[in-house]
Amino acid sequence: MKNFELYNPTNLIFGKGQITKISTLIPAGSKVLVIYGGGSIKSNGVYDQTIAALKGFEVIEFAGIEANPQYSTLLKALEVIQSEKIDFLLAVGGGSVIDGTKFLSSAAMYEGDSPWDILANRIRTVKGMPFGTILTLPATGSEMNSGAVVSRAETNEKLAMGGPGLFPQFSICDPSVVASIPERQLANGVADAYTHVLEQYMTYPTEAHLQDRFSESIMQTLIEVAPRIMKDPSNYEVAANFMWCCTLALNGLIQKGVPTDWSVHMIAHEITAHYGVDHARTLAIVLPNAYHHQFDKKKEKLAQYAERIWGISTGTVEEKAKAAIKKTETFYQSLGIKTRLRDYTDDYQGFAAKAAQSLQDHGLSKLGEHGDITPQVAEKILEMSY
Repeated sequence: MKNFELYNPTNLIFGKGQITKISTLIPAGSKVLVIYGGGSIKSNGVYDQTIAALKGFEVIEFAGIEANPQYSTLLKALEVIQSEKIDFLLAVGGGSVIDGTKFLSSAAMYEGDSPWDILANRIRTVKGMPFGTILTLPATGSEMNSGAVVSRAETNEKLAMGGPGLFPQFSICDPSVVASIPERQLANGVADAYTHVLEQYMTYPTEAHLQDRFSESIMQTLIEVAPRIMKDPSNYEVAANFMWCCTLALNGLIQKGVPTDWSVHMIAHEITAHYGVDHARTLAIVLPNAYHHQFDKKKEKLAQYAERIWGISTGTVEEKAKAAIKKTETFYQSLGIKTRLRDYTDDYQGFAAKAAQSLQDHGLSKLGEHGDITPQVAEKILEMSY
């Protein structure tokens, strides 16, 4: 097991009826910017609960944060923060709204020429504007970590950012909100969380037994609850398990002491940047072929995964490992997620080379747990994914 530090200051408040507590969590006298997306919070009751809980605070609203939050939209929100002298941000939404709020938290304190530099130059945020979250869509784990991803449509870019200053001060997680989530987004949430675990687990054996068991328990639970949450999202107990899995999949715990991959995410971001495909679906496109390409270096861990998650106990290491990749792809498909790029666009010829160049331009030239996934290797993986 590798040396590690575990730091997570987010106050996670989980369960029914917890939105009322935000009045005790935001400093008295704060001028609050409530940030949300397309308005679903107004139909599922979260908006009314939030505004009621903010009684006594001066509140400004900013709506319209997109799935895969756009830099151009966030700049408009930044103008509001500056002109209205906002001093606390409240993200009410899923991972995209929370990611966008993290960018705003950083940008509001940034003293450089262009806020885009935070992303383009991978500047770590040590201190950001304080913010909290009310989670409405389990998937990304952004409610309890310090990472974010922002897109820029005009340049076909999707870049990550982070730093210790970007942990939410608090996050309200009420599984009741899951009842109103559309089936497509539920499927995306399961696939996203499942892939987050694999990115931190599917490397090579390291004698980190407890970490492996943590990861395996999250994956087993997601497999168990997936068909149930898709069938009846109003089942509170199933929704609670689903939401907690999504948070634990990316709150920093399972990555400690072990090597991590994340090449699937970096490659998949290029698909979203170029075609606008849902993030979770891009992961399902890339992951099986990334594992096939890196098979010799991952086969031992793939075989362990085959045995412990999918109950595949017969065959050679290679046979079990190949069966595990197939089982994973089939799991994505069971959620209604297609796993080839051609299922989403007819204009895929030549894309792999463009994506490889984009990775090169952004300095992402040594991906994966071994640092051996170059832009040229990423190009081959994408070609396999057509």
